[in-house]
Amino acid sequence: MTTHNDMTAAMVERFRAGFDRAEKAGVPEPTAMTLATVDDSCRPAARTVLLKDMDERGFVFYTNLQSRKGSHLAAHADVSLVFWWREIAEQVLVEGQVEPVTPEEADAYFATRPRGSQIGAWASKQSSALASREQLHERVEHYEKKFAGQDVPRPTHWSGRRVRPRRVEFWYGRESRLHERVCFECRDGGWAETLLYP
Repeated sequence: MTTHNDMTAAMVERFRAGFDRAEKAGVPEPTAMTLATVDDSCRPAARTVLLKDMDERGFVFYTNLQSRKGSHLAAHADVSLVFWWREIAEQVLVEGQVEPVTPEEADAYFATRPRGSQIGAWASKQSSALASREQLHERVEHYEKKFAGQDVPRPTHWSGRRVRPRRVEFWYGRESRLHERVCFECRDGGWAETLLYP
């Protein structure tokens, strides 16, 4: 299995500075990131998920582990992420491997979700065929009754994954397509920084 080093403080700060600029510029959802995975046949698939935590260890999102993306992640840990902040013409590209967050981390985040979203995590058989919207509403009602008057526990099939980067590229839009690209790659037990041609 590929080993990963924690990101440097400079890398973390560079990401957070871009994220802050995106928030201040009014990017509608700066936490939105495209997650690309591959299935058992190495066919790619991509979808947008939301960043829920980020530190030197990597980028965290949560999902139903029995979903399509969950099965992809179980089959192949290699993934990529793309943050695109159009309003400030900045992009962050991440390549790495996923690892589970701890149960304590997952429990703590699940407890912060709105109750309706907590119920939804139980009611949705994410990515499975659904006969009708009524069937989904019936499942929601079932779990609302089941957990009435009590805290909603985290389902065992719902948890988080942390993307541990081996490559992170920061892309900054510049005039005449002379974009600035700063790439960090994990090599020989450390991080190498390279400026790339646009």
